[in-house]
Amino acid sequence: MLLYIELFYNSKLFFTFGGELIGKSIKKMEVNIHSSWKPHLANEFEKDYFKNLVAFVKNEYSRGICYPKGSQIFSAFEHCPFENVKVVIIGQDPYHGVNQANGLCFSVQDGIEHPPSLVNIFKEIEQDLGIPYPVSGNLERWASQGVLLLNATLTVRANQAGSHQNQGWETFTDSVIRVVSEKINQVVFLLWGGYAKKKSALIDASKHYILTSGHPSPLSANRGYWFGNKHFSKTNAFLESIGKKSISW
Repeated sequence: MLLYIELFYNSKLFFTFGGELIGKSIKKMEVNIHSSWKPHLANEFEKDYFKNLVAFVKNEYSRGICYPKGSQIFSAFEHCPFENVKVVIIGQDPYHGVNQANGLCFSVQDGIEHPPSLVNIFKEIEQDLGIPYPVSGNLERWASQGVLLLNATLTVRANQAGSHQNQGWETFTDSVIRVVSEKINQVVFLLWGGYAKKKSALIDASKHYILTSGHPSPLSANRGYWFGNKHFSKTNAFLESIGKKSISW
């Protein structure tokens, strides 16, 4: 069952469970979150910062083009139920090009050209595990196996990188990282680049497996900070060592 968060144009946040609407609305942008996240995130949805964030996002989407599309804003939570989380990958904000972003960090829609960072991710997987370079850059296949692909900022204005930063998304996604760290045991956290590495302060290193490296962007990768980190084989080896199924990258 999915939990539907509806972003209303009256600055209120309502929920539906299994199709039953709590509250009435017109002009709504509906986004999906798997219901397993509700007990862990419901308090965040009631906080003032999140209500202000909702108002900001509604205004941005009503005034111009933003990404991802409304129904995909919370795709990381839709495709990866809370109890399934085995791996967390942290990005910064969504791709801002036409139809690239699909709500999962580093991922793009089917049929979209792979951005440079994603190209380098796939190249590292190819070198690390011998897995052929894939046709599709849609990482929903990872999310369905328990990989939470979490951007720190979940929305962006078209062609304006970072345009929705510092509006509340980071507060929300930091709370997600904390709750995963607190409530789930032995999760692999993949922190790529300086921004993601700072999130280690939110993670209990005594109960989780944290891997860090440079960012897969060409700027970092071409300086030797990405290739050869073997994060994908290391992740699978750890998961198998604790009796969990490895990820089919």
